[in-house]
Amino acid sequence: MTATQEPATELAEQPYTYRRVELVEPDWRRFPGWRDVTEAEWRDAQWQRVHCVRNVKQLRAVMGDLLDERFYDDLVADQQQMATMSMLLPPQMLNTMAPHAGTDPTKVTDAFYADPIRRYMMPLRSDRHPDWPSHPHSQRDSLHEAEMWVVEGLTHRYPTKVLAELLSTCPQYCGHCTRMDLVGNSTPQIDKHKLTLKPVDRQDAMIDYLKRTPGVRDVVVSGGDVANVPWHQLEAFLMRLLDIETVRDIRLATKALAGLPQHWLQPKVVEGLARVAGTARRRGVNLAIHTHVNHAQSVTPLVAEATRAALDVGVRDVRNQGVLMRGVNATPADLLDLCFALQGEANILPYYFYMCDMIPNAEHWRLAVWEAQELQHAIMGYLPGYATPRIVCDVPYVGKRWVHQIAEYDRERGISYWTKNYRTGIEYDDPEALRRRYPYYDPVSTLPDSGQQWWRENG
Repeated sequence: MTATQEPATELAEQPYTYRRVELVEPDWRRFPGWRDVTEAEWRDAQWQRVHCVRNVKQLRAVMGDLLDERFYDDLVADQQQMATMSMLLPPQMLNTMAPHAGTDPTKVTDAFYADPIRRYMMPLRSDRHPDWPSHPHSQRDSLHEAEMWVVEGLTHRYPTKVLAELLSTCPQYCGHCTRMDLVGNSTPQIDKHKLTLKPVDRQDAMIDYLKRTPGVRDVVVSGGDVANVPWHQLEAFLMRLLDIETVRDIRLATKALAGLPQHWLQPKVVEGLARVAGTARRRGVNLAIHTHVNHAQSVTPLVAEATRAALDVGVRDVRNQGVLMRGVNATPADLLDLCFALQGEANILPYYFYMCDMIPNAEHWRLAVWEAQELQHAIMGYLPGYATPRIVCDVPYVGKRWVHQIAEYDRERGISYWTKNYRTGIEYDDPEALRRRYPYYDPVSTLPDSGQQWWRENG
């Protein structure tokens, strides 16, 4: 400090300040339709499933006069004109929306419009981008998973890993679902594809393929959501996987750990999971649960309790794979708040944040690659290294790539190019597969005027 400099009188603030926030279960009794629901009912998985909100009529029955008519009109318009997923909201998920809005209908309505969980679990017509609701290159199966089926429902995309889709339903439907061409009920816009084999035949075919393909060591068991597979069927399939010596990692994919934690707290599920985890441990197989939480509001005491139950019976890890979405979690503070809630309060490891895939009518959620890169930079250094999530772009025909692994980037037109170091199952005869550059596209609305004009003329 020179003689002319004054000593600093205050310290500069950090870009983000951590403050511990203990988990709280919002009071469901604030909603008129659930005013008399007991805690025992709320903790009951069957009660949660029976009382899921599937349409506007059922939402009205829960909310009473707390939402203005404009909200319902907006919701109906989206369901009729834009939605790629039908509505399915467990009470647990609806209860995490606008938890502090009070009882004034105007304030509650405004809070619902702004709520991050509502934005992706119950999309409104006014949410969608007015000029570019879909990217010109959007596709129903944007990752081409069905093209890579080796048997129905078994995607062999990476050399050592497969994705096993056991069914096409979930306990809840997310508006941004990457498998919107297969999962859930058809909507006025999307006539869903269907799995054709009986579940037992589909599982037999999967097991047979894995026995014949010793290069596969890692199986993601998904759907849909494994929470919708009857437990005895899921346990039987997992035990068959554990009988295959070359399978060394098994991951159970379930958003229901956050959306319906009551399912994972059922005694029959906990006891069955203990049997599977014990067998995995004896055979040296890593058993993990991968869940999907996008905002800190979703992390409640019940979610932490369900996670604890899984870890206590021997599941090695519970990890989170979130999705980056504008209006939900696309700020450093939102991401860090979520990661600290997961890691510090619920014992869920922040693992991945995916860029939202290029499905139809998803442009209002999607971020540009450069925005994802800035977010990755902004969250570094706050969390433990092992709990700092990687932000990844799932590039069609390539797979997951960290957002800084870009090979070339045309920022004006929003086209990034990516390379890969392995062939998918449909490229064994393609000599150019490892030399090709694969494109990915930023939302047109994030481009400069010249780039937007280019897409108007060429899109």
